Amino acid sequence: MGDDFIVETRSLTKEFKGFVAVSDVNLRVRRHTIHALIGPNGAGKTTCFNLVTKFLTPSRGQILFNGRDITQTEPAAIARQGMVRSFQISAVFGHLSVMENVRVALQRVQGTSFHFWRSGACLDSLNQRAEELIEAVGIGQYRDTPAGELSYGRKRALEIATTLALDPEMLLLDEPMAGMGTEDVKRTAELIRRVAANRTILMVEHNLSVVADLSDTITVLKLGHVLAEGSYAEISGNPEVIEAYMGSGHA
Repeated sequence: MGDDFIVETRSLTKEFKGFVAVSDVNLRVRRHTIHALIGPNGAGKTTCFNLVTKFLTPSRGQILFNGRDITQTEPAAIARQGMVRSFQISAVFGHLSVMENVRVALQRVQGTSFHFWRSGACLDSLNQRAEELIEAVGIGQYRDTPAGELSYGRKRALEIATTLALDPEMLLLDEPMAGMGTEDVKRTAELIRRVAANRTILMVEHNLSVVADLSDTITVLKLGHVLAEGSYAEISGNPEVIEAYMGSGHA
């Protein structure tokens, strides 16, 4: 199964009152790779991403995860199967410390998320895993810092740590670099690379240098259709892709 695909879409289509935002998209995400979904403004990439993550219901077509049809499955049920959209359930509580945020996420996995009246001693068993997750995303030195005081990039790292508490097989990232300065972009890119070591990642991202650096496969959308797919070297030399980006004024 070395050549298998963890997610597939078949003729995925979404219409909004006569407007076709996504049309017959056949997407295949290979297991244990980083797959980027890009395109100029209005290309349909966000709609496509929302369809795959089940925040929108397709007008037509199928979505498969690990060979199982999830077209009509609720997002929470899909998360339990191992496909998680980062920032979808990884709420960060600004008044809680980094450590406390990750422990709350771990409690969710154990089904004890509402047992806030239990003593702190009851949570000690979660501490080791929480420490591991905090270190894994590179914010170990901020373990006792209230989440609300973190920089934007480190807050994103904490959100990813709380998502990783669910031990997802596949992680979906919606513009992970949005709003970040250069240093935070570098740090987050390295974090994504580390997280991808034993997972599959599908991401929508505008920063093409990040896409070039991280992605194994890139799917380019234009006006709801797949325009091109391949490595960055392949798609960056594609005349249609160049025209789509230059024509949109979005380099």
